[in-house]
Amino acid sequence: MPGVALIGIQWGDEGKGKITDLLAEQTQVVVRYQGGNNAGHTIVVDGERYALHLVPTGVLYPHCTPIVGPGVVVNPQVLIEEMDALEGRGIDTSRLKLSGNAHLIMPYHLELDRVTERWLGKNRLGTTKRGIGPAYADKAARIGLRVQDLLDPKIFATKLQVVLKEKNLVLTRVYGRLPFDPAALQEEYLSFGERLQPHITDTALLVQRALDHGETVLFEGAQASMLDLDHGTYPFVTSSNPLAGGACAGAGVGPRDIERIIGVTKAYCTRVGSGPFPSEADPADAEILLETGKEYGTTTGRPRRCGWFDAVAARYAARLNTVTELVVTKLDVLSVFDVIKVCVAYEYEGSRYEDFPPHQTIFNKCRPIYEEMPGWTGDLAGARELEDLPKEARAYLEMIEDLVAAPITLASVGPSREQSVRFRAADGA
Repeated sequence: MPGVALIGIQWGDEGKGKITDLLAEQTQVVVRYQGGNNAGHTIVVDGERYALHLVPTGVLYPHCTPIVGPGVVVNPQVLIEEMDALEGRGIDTSRLKLSGNAHLIMPYHLELDRVTERWLGKNRLGTTKRGIGPAYADKAARIGLRVQDLLDPKIFATKLQVVLKEKNLVLTRVYGRLPFDPAALQEEYLSFGERLQPHITDTALLVQRALDHGETVLFEGAQASMLDLDHGTYPFVTSSNPLAGGACAGAGVGPRDIERIIGVTKAYCTRVGSGPFPSEADPADAEILLETGKEYGTTTGRPRRCGWFDAVAARYAARLNTVTELVVTKLDVLSVFDVIKVCVAYEYEGSRYEDFPPHQTIFNKCRPIYEEMPGWTGDLAGARELEDLPKEARAYLEMIEDLVAAPITLASVGPSREQSVRFRAADGA
């Protein structure tokens, strides 16, 4: 069986959690390969709702091995708290595996994230203030601490002393904050290491062995394509690579190990935080999408900015990921509209852009060019077969297929597993 990458092709929050649930029965390993606890997947299993922030979704299924890969940045306190919460609900977390090469989020990362956002003022990026960016920055600067360092107190103490010389200077002299005590941090984090030690291993080797044995491995992306550090709407992006290509480095596999790439998109668009958003709806329609779609962040609870489906951005993301199929979520939310808009191109200074603009100024200032589709009446929540969808809803999905140039295999019409309609057969499924 192939490796399967599950990728968001918008600005995140596309409903990837439900799709992992649908794939769970045929999946033996689920790997989280980037991001940190700044992302969340909401899953409903047997009527129970789970909001996962760092632990991969495979933890909910006894036959799955959940893996936190080397490309993830890990706040060990958050990971332990999430594991304890799952255990309290009867979920076994003993199968969880954690890469020793994953980098640690330290308390000074959280503090720097908070003060930097305040310092930027109106130019702030809208981060979740969970220390993700500063942790990745230290990783790139080669002064980061890794999970495996928790297993060697001497190495951990040495590295911590070195990095705190710089961090404490920045915090005290630039931002006027209190310094961190190395001894206190060392004691706290080594205790985390004792708790996590049974889970720490070479996860890349585990994943490769699973693939070699014919097991299905799901590479679970967090955030989404338009937030990719290299290809997203920089600087309003995350600090890692959510693209399918990022799964190779973030999990430790080769490109040929991933054969099926599922791009997940909402039937409309949402975005959290700052940054350009060409298809953002007018306030009245945005409010309807917000409340009807319950568009509040799983991790932060922040209201999401809402808009119409952006075919230009989706087509760009589909190309970057070489998606083999699309899954469209929250189709039912659009049932409240008599007319549905689709952004098919951008206009800037008299020029039309059907491909993603090559310059940030164009994207920041462009005007969306919309085509309108007739809406449909009636609740879609009970739809289970293609014939259950109104012809207008089917036409809308076909329009998305044409614009994005990728087949839609599934349309979601509600949060639970059974609220799904097979639209086309999936190659290799």
